[in-house]
Amino acid sequence: MRTLFSVLQNAVVWLSLLVLGGCVDEFDPQVPETDRKFLVVDGFINSKGITTIKLSYTFGLKSAAAPPVETRAKLYIEAEGGTRYNLTEGVAGTYTTTPLTLDPAQKYRLHFTTAAGQEFASDYTTVKTTPNIDALTWKQEADGVQVYLSTHDASKQSVYYRWVCDETWEFTSRWNSMLEYLNNQMVFRQEQIFHCWRIEPNTAIRLGNTARLSQDVVAEYPLLKLPISSGKLRIKYSVLVTQYAQTREEYEYWEMLRKNTESIGTLFDPLPSQVTGNVRCLSQPETTVLGYIGAYSATQQRIFIGRDELPREWIVPNVGYEECLFLDSVEVRNAASAFRTKKFLPVDGPMANSMGFQVYTGATAECVDCRLRGTNVRPAFWR
Repeated sequence: MRTLFSVLQNAVVWLSLLVLGGCVDEFDPQVPETDRKFLVVDGFINSKGITTIKLSYTFGLKSAAAPPVETRAKLYIEAEGGTRYNLTEGVAGTYTTTPLTLDPAQKYRLHFTTAAGQEFASDYTTVKTTPNIDALTWKQEADGVQVYLSTHDASKQSVYYRWVCDETWEFTSRWNSMLEYLNNQMVFRQEQIFHCWRIEPNTAIRLGNTARLSQDVVAEYPLLKLPISSGKLRIKYSVLVTQYAQTREEYEYWEMLRKNTESIGTLFDPLPSQVTGNVRCLSQPETTVLGYIGAYSATQQRIFIGRDELPREWIVPNVGYEECLFLDSVEVRNAASAFRTKKFLPVDGPMANSMGFQVYTGATAECVDCRLRGTNVRPAFWR
């Protein structure tokens, strides 16, 4: 879900830009903020499971707020034969079905009406059945690890593929806090804040096709590169890969979106094309809508890469904690004023310093509390 919105948010910038000039320097336009907002329809019709659709709007690139969402809309999946499957709103702007098993012989579309009464529908599309991922493998390289994917479809019906990667890695903060200032006294910390996990969708668009091959086989597609410098391999890393079989039309949509967001940079790059998708506003046809709703199943596979599987001589940095070099000392008598705000956290003590005073050691929360960069709750899938 986050992948499409993030990509489309950047792609919208190019809807109103015209590249001019005769130099060969990198083109880095100053993009003006705009009051125009476009509806983003994010998701797909899951033919073998729960369909999740998110309705949101593009917003200013400089905004730090969450994207505005479309709430109280009425959504349903419609078969060409007339059967309907309703979606219900849970989290604001996010709509889901119950688990479905759709007829691959039928065509389906998404239909919805906003709270303001505007009516939208995607084009009817055929159902694609996604094959299993045959293998996720990785190979050690001089500067990191390369992850590869292999898959095939003996029926030769898939041909066009898209992959989404959700990454998780284990990490620690710089300092392990044993103490907590709580209710005006120093106590031993009950909840550890040193060891965490970060879960993050990788928003790159990954596509592959076998249209020019005699067999529908993808062999060792270079899916993901993990440089040593990223820090993700410091303790343990995992990636969950979701595979989708696409129609040619949806594949071309994602390919154009990829080119628009990844290839622009110099005057020798292709000019951006307007990318909208297959969702139309039926009540106001001139309204621009962003997103493509396909119908297919999804398959997944996960791998883990542990630090003990990599060369011992690799120096994997603790990324984000480079400035956390030293602990500070706080006299016991000053503990309340130092630690009450939680912006500065105790690490250990009390102990005598070089002058004989009893002190606690401490550091900023950014250097101590790993929850500021992830979660200290071990994921259920972790091993």
